[in-house]
Amino acid sequence: MNAHEIDYEIIGEEMQFVEIELDPEESVVAEAGNMMMMDDSISMETIFGDGSNPNQGIMGKLMGAGKRLLTGESLFMTVFTNKGQGKRRVSFASPYPGRILPMDLSELQGQLVCQKDSFLCAAKGVSVSIAFQRKLGAGLFGGEGFIMQKLEGDGLAFVHAGGAICERVLQPGEILRVDTGCLVAMTQDIDYDIEFVKGIKTAIFGGEGLFFARLRGPGKVWIQSLPFSRLADRIVSASGNTGRKEEGSVLGGLGRMLDGR
Repeated sequence: MNAHEIDYEIIGEEMQFVEIELDPEESVVAEAGNMMMMDDSISMETIFGDGSNPNQGIMGKLMGAGKRLLTGESLFMTVFTNKGQGKRRVSFASPYPGRILPMDLSELQGQLVCQKDSFLCAAKGVSVSIAFQRKLGAGLFGGEGFIMQKLEGDGLAFVHAGGAICERVLQPGEILRVDTGCLVAMTQDIDYDIEFVKGIKTAIFGGEGLFFARLRGPGKVWIQSLPFSRLADRIVSASGNTGRKEEGSVLGGLGRMLDGR
């Protein structure tokens, strides 16, 4: 194995965190801001990129960092290493209600494609890069699914998803249509494209968006029931409801008009 062999425990139900157990000199990499707590012998080091290829030249590191900028991530990642004599622990928390999914890349043909905001942490040696969609439709209209992250290697990686998680195994030629924001991750063999919602009335008044992802097997996909974008939209929408209007009020906008608002 090239990646460090780490042990872990996922703790909690709705708001989970993963506790990583490190042997001496073992390391785990994570995006900045994901760490929850760590033992006293754990050292932190900010690195340029993910540290999966320490012999990579400066140009290679710059290229990798530039690709990370396209996903909205930082140029830097943090490596947590056990510098003590015995086992030590470091924990990483999920950013919003949902589930943390452990992904053993050695059992997924060494690669996983996931939403750009879903990566939580991974054993050192796992490469974190981006996966551009090959097809023009996916690139122009994919929304959250346009630029995705690609995790490569033979170690453990941890991905966070919102709400409940549905894991589907697609047979060769089997097609699944998914809201673009609900797609969490997929194996490399999945053929992914964007389709326009058929029917002008459905597209305009359906409320489900104009596009959805079409996934064609063979391969495995993970779907989330609560994308963060959907949660954020509901919070923003609810924040405008002030005054006497209740959640289930039948008056709605009429009640606000009568109040002079």
